[in-house]
Amino acid sequence: MTRVRTTRTPDGRRLEVSHVLSVPAADAWDALIDTTTWPDWSPIVHGVESTDRRIQTGTTGRVRLPGVWVPFEITGCTERRWTWRVTGIPAAGHRVDELSDERCRVAFELPLHQAGYTPVSLRALENLEALLEDKDVAVQ
Repeated sequence: MTRVRTTRTPDGRRLEVSHVLSVPAADAWDALIDTTTWPDWSPIVHGVESTDRRIQTGTTGRVRLPGVWVPFEITGCTERRWTWRVTGIPAAGHRVDELSDERCRVAFELPLHQAGYTPVSLRALENLEALLEDKDVAVQ
């Protein structure tokens, strides 16, 4: 189930783009914080250089977007939710909600001025689901 709605987050009012995945929350969270997987699920991130492979508050680096490298800083990374600034501007928050042992909801929290990224976020969620389902099949 995919959902797009306006909601209140710890960072204020955001547009939440979310999708329910049939994978454990821990697996989804690991894919979101592991910078080596970002190009696998993000349709606009083509490379990452980071001070930490698995992000935490204070991690810095840069991401390669189409045609350009831009700096980022992780501004918060708590229990299954992280936020960042890209080129100094607040960007999407990322969150995983556990629904059951084998299901979770992954949500991207877009600042309202970035509502145009909704299609990109929807594609990222589809890619993330495919990546995690392929991983699950490979493990079995």
